Amino acid sequence: MPNDAERRQGDLQDRPYTLYRSSPRGLRSRLGGDEPEGFGPPGAAPPGAQRRWRLPWRRGGGPATVPGRPITARRVLKYLLIALVFWFGLSFVLFMISASNQAGTIPASAKAQLSSGGNMVFSADNILIIGTDQRPRTGPGSKEPGSNYNDAGSRSDTIMIWRVGGGTSRRLSIPRDTAVAIPGHGRDKINAAYALGGPALLIKTVKEFTGLKINHIIIVNLGNFPKFIDAIGGVTIHTGRICANISGGRSNGGFTVNLRPGDHHLSGLQALLVSRIRENSCNPSENDLTREKRQQQVLNAIKGQLISFHTFFHLPWAAWDAPQALRSDMGGFSLMSLFFGSEIGGSAPIDVLKPTGSEVLPNGGDALTVTPGAVHSAVNKLMNG
Repeated sequence: MPNDAERRQGDLQDRPYTLYRSSPRGLRSRLGGDEPEGFGPPGAAPPGAQRRWRLPWRRGGGPATVPGRPITARRVLKYLLIALVFWFGLSFVLFMISASNQAGTIPASAKAQLSSGGNMVFSADNILIIGTDQRPRTGPGSKEPGSNYNDAGSRSDTIMIWRVGGGTSRRLSIPRDTAVAIPGHGRDKINAAYALGGPALLIKTVKEFTGLKINHIIIVNLGNFPKFIDAIGGVTIHTGRICANISGGRSNGGFTVNLRPGDHHLSGLQALLVSRIRENSCNPSENDLTREKRQQQVLNAIKGQLISFHTFFHLPWAAWDAPQALRSDMGGFSLMSLFFGSEIGGSAPIDVLKPTGSEVLPNGGDALTVTPGAVHSAVNKLMNG
């Protein structure tokens, strides 16, 4: 007669399923609370298997799945916002570092001639923009005949007052050959003020000539200006027929410009050259006033290009190059407010102080004259529109 052990063995053999002994659970499994294999809610994936999800847009063709978390509009927006914050944050940091590197490039004597300004996002300031005939020691323009490589003794080829901020953006260019009274030096062309006393004397001369307060100063760096324009993808301006040789033309170490009438997308160097043209053999009626208008065209084109897709994708590079293209009393935050103020104000109308006559200067040179009434009218338009 079978004993109890033999009866239990027989019962196990007669059952319609098979029993398996589980392997011992490791320490990690015990501490982590892992479920033993074969247990869990119905339809759950076995332990260690990678969770999979169904393509939400797939229709028919079976339950195609891919590993990972489901892509949702909320998740895409989240990562897009993170990328934008990083991109703008990086650009801001680079801009501030680059601007700080330019600190101290304006002499204290020039700063003493400036009046305090406000935040150009909310209020308008008067900015004196100066372009001198100083040439870079390397790169384009460095080999031009008769190049002046020093700031001292340079003459200001470009003199422009930009009233910007608080929804305002207006400019007034003063031709470099305009006759004025230079404090301490008598009557001369206005561009001689920079050569005689640097930016401080030019600021003082412009203030006395126009009766305006000047809040900030920008001196364009011709060596770095093309780099900035290239960083934002160039600029587009409309011109007539241009045939010009600058500094003797290409064959003499200078530059030659030939443009047909119409719109032209210019590189940084081309934009600089177009801004410098004073004599156009294809249109002899052009003069220095025409050149001043082209310079304002280029500035408006730069402003328009700043919000382009190209600039956005190259924003860190543009942010770094922008402060390098100028010397200014303004720090990073003031330059940033200038940028926002110019965008809010829109494209500035082109305006040049028109001469009313001419005169022979004490040094024998010829200069353009502007009556006090014409100056007052132009200044009033700049200030009040």
